[in-house]
Amino acid sequence: MQLLQMTFLRRWAPHLLSVLRIMSAATFLTHGTMKLFAWPAKFPYPLNGMLYTAAVLEVVGGALLLLGLFSRPVAFVLSGLMACAYFIGHAGRGFFPVMNGGEAALLFCFAFLYIAAAGPGPWSVDAATGRD
Repeated sequence: MQLLQMTFLRRWAPHLLSVLRIMSAATFLTHGTMKLFAWPAKFPYPLNGMLYTAAVLEVVGGALLLLGLFSRPVAFVLSGLMACAYFIGHAGRGFFPVMNGGEAALLFCFAFLYIAAAGPGPWSVDAATGRD
């Protein structure tokens, strides 16, 4: 007898990819709006040039990815941004992401890298216009 197989989810995989993209982008977008617009909360540190650049990429890239527009290149750039954020802002505080505060940066990095490779899914502007 075979163990429980999760094959019932296979038909939903493309749509779940869209959900992953949408939810990751929406969450990511709020990191930028915090820095630039103090919404949904005020960013606790003063912005320098690097944080301001990251905030602009978070807002613009997050919005584009939320819509699924230019998804692959945007996701690739955002993945790189989060890799830099992890190594510049977190890795120096310890090896384990749970200890150095870098879990979000690490998860965003690899979620966006996957989206860059897999595409935006069927619920996207890219899919609707045949660009994916």
